[in-house]
Amino acid sequence: MRALPYRVPSEDIIVAEAWVLVTEDGDIAKPESLPDWDYHMDLHLRRTVRVDLGRARSESGLPTDAPLVLAAVWTATGSNLGGPAQHLRLVGGGTCTVELDVRLRGSDLGGLLLLDTALVLAERRPDARPSSPRRAGSVLWSDRESLRLQGDAPQFPMAVIDFARTSFPEGAAWHLQISGGLENATMGSLLLLVNEQNSVTASAFENAAKPRPVDRVVLSAVYADAARIMIEHALSLDDFVDDADFPDGSLGATLMSLFDQLFPSRSITDVRLRHRQSPSLFASELQAAVKIFEVS
Repeated sequence: MRALPYRVPSEDIIVAEAWVLVTEDGDIAKPESLPDWDYHMDLHLRRTVRVDLGRARSESGLPTDAPLVLAAVWTATGSNLGGPAQHLRLVGGGTCTVELDVRLRGSDLGGLLLLDTALVLAERRPDARPSSPRRAGSVLWSDRESLRLQGDAPQFPMAVIDFARTSFPEGAAWHLQISGGLENATMGSLLLLVNEQNSVTASAFENAAKPRPVDRVVLSAVYADAARIMIEHALSLDDFVDDADFPDGSLGATLMSLFDQLFPSRSITDVRLRHRQSPSLFASELQAAVKIFEVS
C-alpha cells in the first residue's frame, strides 16, 4: 500500500457496489472479459457508491464543510487513451448515495479497460493542518476494477466505408491498413476498413455485440485474415526478433502479443524460416492457430 503524506479515512467510509454493464437486455454484473467486443461496440457502465461524508472529513482532519468529489477515471491499455468519466461534487454531511454512470466510445478503447473510482478533496485548503490533505485532488479513498476487451482475436480500430470511392477493389469485403514503425502506437498504426457495399460483412460488424451464427463465421474469417496480415507484416521486419522489447501499447508489442498467442512454443526465427521456405504450409499452420470457423 502506498503511504500518503497526509491523513486518510478508513476504507469502510465508502461502500462501493460492483460495476454493472448496461445492455439492451438489461443490467448484468461486469464480467472479467468481453470476448465478442470490438471497436464498434460502445460501453455503458454503472455503479452505486455510498459515502459517509462526516467520517471521511473527520478522519482526514478536514473541516465539516470541506467539499469532496467522487470521481471515475478510465484507462485503456490497448489504445493508450484515458480520461475522466464522471465527477460528482459531494457537500453536506451524513451518508450520501450516488450513482456513477459511465459511457465510453468503443473507438477509444481496447486491451484492458481500467476503471478507477476515487474520493478526492475538491478545493485547495491553504489553512489545513500539516497532517491533513490540503491540495485539490488529494486522494482520500480509491479502488480499481478492470474489464478485458480483447479476447483471442486481434482488435483494432475500424471504419465502414464505400470502397467504390477509394482505391481499394470495389468487390473486396475488407482491408487492413498497417502503417508506421514498431515503436508507434497501435491505435495509430492499424485500421480495419469494411466495405459498406458488402452487406454480409458490414452486418456482421454491426451485430458484433450479439452475433448471429452467420455473423460469427464472417467475423472469424475477417479476424483470421487480419491475423495473417499482421503476422506476415511482423515477419517482414528485421527488428521483429525474439528478444525485442517494445513499449506497451505500441504496434510492436501488439504484434509480439499476437505472435506469442498463435505460436506459443515457437521462436520468431523458426516461424520466419517456415514462412520463407514453405509459405503454403505456413498459411495452413496459421489457419490452425487462429482456429478459423471454430464458432459456437
